[in-house]
Amino acid sequence: MVRPLILTHCGAGSDRSVQDAAEVAGARGLEILRHGGKALDAVIEAIVVLEDDPRLNAGTGSRMRIDGRIQMDAALMNWDREAGSVAAIEEVKNPIRVAHDVLKTPHILLVGRDATEFARSKGHAAYDPSTPESRRHLEESLEKIRNGRLPRYARKWKGVAVHDTVGAVAGSSTGGVAFMLPGRVGDSPIVGAGLYAGPRGAVSVTGIGEEIIKQVLSKSVYDRIADGLSPQAAADRGLTLFPDDVPIGIIAVTSRGWGESCNRDMAFFASAARRTF
Repeated sequence: MVRPLILTHCGAGSDRSVQDAAEVAGARGLEILRHGGKALDAVIEAIVVLEDDPRLNAGTGSRMRIDGRIQMDAALMNWDREAGSVAAIEEVKNPIRVAHDVLKTPHILLVGRDATEFARSKGHAAYDPSTPESRRHLEESLEKIRNGRLPRYARKWKGVAVHDTVGAVAGSSTGGVAFMLPGRVGDSPIVGAGLYAGPRGAVSVTGIGEEIIKQVLSKSVYDRIADGLSPQAAADRGLTLFPDDVPIGIIAVTSRGWGESCNRDMAFFASAARRTF
């Protein structure tokens, strides 16, 4: 009998104050698996829990762009490499559900206003994901920009990046980083960057999206797994691609077990106690 396995995380840099969110999301996904549900459905429902938690930077509570708008990214990928994603989508409660609708089309990625209109056509109601906390984060980011106190990795685009993504293996959802130009798309909806899944396993990552895209990080970790590394060793190898001042978190799962690697604190949940080294 195969034991169901699911991993969830709250983003690189998340701490124990939101550990319960990772656990509740994981428990929701595990419940679906134990009742014979599909892995993809378990991932979707786990991420919905995370999107609905206003403490996290995805769905409700997402980071605001510098103009005060909220644009969100989300993606799903199945073992057969079928994928669906949305980027810079606005005014929906659960971007991951819209990404699932995209997966059912001939396309992989829909963006911006057209992604929002597609969501409406699929019955997703208009929703304002902003919170008082997201408005406070925007003011803090703008103040840091004015003061010029930016980490090395953020100086090029004049932004301060903190933990920005929540996800379960083979899926991710994000409200972005602490400072973003309107229209910015991070790694989360990019197949091979923010997530990758195939016959050998699945990978989801979090951190500074621009840096993750440059390294095609999820596909890099997946390829190490396909070459024979354990999920933990592959995740550790992926982390070495980045300097310590770039926040990065990686979770990976295979039929042999799971692995997690992060250069910051990261609240995450694994339904099996032992990782595979």
